[in-house]
Amino acid sequence: MRLGINPGPDYSVKKGRIRHETYGRRTFVQEKSHGGNAELTLNPPSFAHTMEEMMNQHEMPPGYHDGIGQAMAQYAGLASARVTGQERDLYAIVSEQGTHPARVAGKMMHEATGPCDFPAVGDWVAADFTGDLAVIHAVLPRKSVLERKSAGLTSAGQILAANVDTVFICMSLNENYNLRRLERYLTVVWASGATPCVVLTKADLAEDTASAELEVGSVAPGVDILFATDRGQGGYAQIDARLEPGRTYAFIGSSGVGKSTIVNHLMETSVMATSDVGKDDKGRHTTTSRELFVTPSGAIVIDTPGMRELQIDAADFETAFADIEELAAGCKFNDCTHTSEPHCAVKDAIREGRLPAERMENYAKMLKEVAHQERKARMQQVAIAKWRRNH
Repeated sequence: MRLGINPGPDYSVKKGRIRHETYGRRTFVQEKSHGGNAELTLNPPSFAHTMEEMMNQHEMPPGYHDGIGQAMAQYAGLASARVTGQERDLYAIVSEQGTHPARVAGKMMHEATGPCDFPAVGDWVAADFTGDLAVIHAVLPRKSVLERKSAGLTSAGQILAANVDTVFICMSLNENYNLRRLERYLTVVWASGATPCVVLTKADLAEDTASAELEVGSVAPGVDILFATDRGQGGYAQIDARLEPGRTYAFIGSSGVGKSTIVNHLMETSVMATSDVGKDDKGRHTTTSRELFVTPSGAIVIDTPGMRELQIDAADFETAFADIEELAAGCKFNDCTHTSEPHCAVKDAIREGRLPAERMENYAKMLKEVAHQERKARMQQVAIAKWRRNH
């Protein structure tokens, strides 16, 4: 049995038949042949055209630094590259040799325990470029990982972007404006190792931007808050001023808040499809994949698909809810749940109007969600270990 790429309209198989076995999001391809080994080949030109667009035609790996060279010391015969795009089990990577389509090595796929063990956009990888299709053998250590829980019943995480310096959390100043959702995004971004920055888009729709800035600042202490609009010149000046050559920035937020419009502005051309928020202020999914681009000024940007719901996989409550954590330190009981215990500093702050009850409720809700995910993850690890012992 050979592990390979899931054949689709861009593939052809010579000498044999193919049977698909799907486990999670990965498809294992078993090739049966008669009188010879089956051969999996790529069918141009549609594959090449799609990947060419995703690879953005880089000449050098974007964001390369000395730490990459040090990490590559253990991978003799391989070259470093950065993942700039992904389409199912195929990747677009860029190295000193140019841009290449790539797949994951069979050994790496076999040893993976979950989606987070596979390459993601922004990752640095060790790859072999001897064939027409590059082969990724390892993911180099990540300095930051922006992830969420995968959709569905699984407890596995899903990486949105890797090795990001700053994450722009985009929220539009219309009905999409939601402080509780912003708290959730901040909790995830602080846990990623990247620095969050809030971007309030469609600023032209706001009657009072000063009040919005104060409200956002109350749930995002210490986080920079920027305003953006596509109406008039200078609408993205605050974002332009934040970008530095060689650093990586990711844009996240709900569908239709203007992430791709910002990326198109930074690229000085239309590289991402866009659509407006509907009449009901619900975003429309336009971006369907994560892609990395290098702007004319040398900054590296990653656009991500819009998310109607951000399920938490990793969270940093100490930073995102530092005010509640500080209040909790003043409770009489160390294990205070801030519900019915006497002498609770958190309840006192809510009663006195120093802490919004909605913020505390959202905090408690996310704590329960993370605890539930941790229990599911432990159960899944036990099940995997048991399966491996029996096989």
